[in-house]
Amino acid sequence: MKQANPTRRNAYQAITDQIIEELERGVRPWQQPWSTDHMAGRVQFPLRHNGIPYRGVNIIALWMASLAKGYRSPFWMTFKQALDLGGAVRKGERASLTVYANSITRTETNEATGEENASEIHYMKGYSVFNTEQIDGLPAHYNAPPEPVAEPRPRIERAESYFSALNADIRHGGTEAYYVIGSDYIQMPPFEGFVDAESYYATLAHEATHWTRHPSRLDRDLGRKRFGDAGYAMEELVAELGSAFTCATLDLNPALREQHASYIANWLKVLKEDKRAIFAAAAHAQAAADLCSLRKIRALLSPCSRAP
Repeated sequence: MKQANPTRRNAYQAITDQIIEELERGVRPWQQPWSTDHMAGRVQFPLRHNGIPYRGVNIIALWMASLAKGYRSPFWMTFKQALDLGGAVRKGERASLTVYANSITRTETNEATGEENASEIHYMKGYSVFNTEQIDGLPAHYNAPPEPVAEPRPRIERAESYFSALNADIRHGGTEAYYVIGSDYIQMPPFEGFVDAESYYATLAHEATHWTRHPSRLDRDLGRKRFGDAGYAMEELVAELGSAFTCATLDLNPALREQHASYIANWLKVLKEDKRAIFAAAAHAQAAADLCSLRKIRALLSPCSRAP
C-alpha cells in the first residue's frame, strides 16, 4: 500500500498540477463524468465513508481520480476509517489526495496597552483517501452497483422546480446565453434550441452561477475589468464549476459543450500563475450552488412566497 504525502506545502500545487495536466489535454476535469460510463451514466458527488458528500475542490479532485482509475464506487475513506469498518486497503494501492481547510483564532496581548487582539489564521492540510474499490472486507453497501437511470423527459421537473425557486429574471430568445449584471437578468436561447433538456439546464446553471455574483446576493468581485482578462477567466471558471456542481445536485447528465480554445488558454494562465486559484474558484462555485439550493429550500417551506 502506497500513501500520498500530502503536506501543507504541496497540497495546493499537487491538485492544481493535476487540473492543469487535464486542461492541457483539452479536457475539463469537472465535466469528465459526463463523457464516460461513470456510475453507469449517473453523476454522483464523491462521498465520505459516512455518506456525507465532499465539497468544493475535493469534488473535482476525486472525480479526476475516479475517472483516471475507473472507480465506480462514490465512497472514499482514510486508511484508519477502513480498518474501523473491518476493511483493509489492498497491498500496492495508491491513495488519492484531498484537502481539509479550517481556521484558528489566535489572541495576542499588546504589551504597551494591555489590549487583547484576536486574529483568524486560515490553514489547509492534505490527507490521503482510498476508494472503496481499493479496500477488501467492507460492508456490502459500499460497492453496491448503481441503480439504472430513467430516460430523461422533454422537460425535467426537478430542474424546472429548482430554477423556478431562484425567482431570477430568466428571458428567452436569440442564440446566446449570458447574464447582464446591470439589469440583473439571465438571457437564454429557447429550450427547443438545445440538443436535449439536460444541456439546456446545464447552460442555465452556468448563467445562474453568474447571477449569484450580483451585489444583492454574493457580491462576488474577482477583479473582472474587460473580456479575456484574469478576472474574467476566473469568473468563467467559477461558473463552469458551479454548473457542474448544480448538475450533479440535480442528477443531470448533459452532453459536453464545445468550449472555445481561448477559455481553456485563459484558465491555464490563471492556474499556472496562482496555485490556489482552483481552490478559490471551487469555493466560490460551492457558495453559489449553496445559495441556489437555499432558494429552493425556502420555496419548499413557503410555497406561496419567494425569497427576495
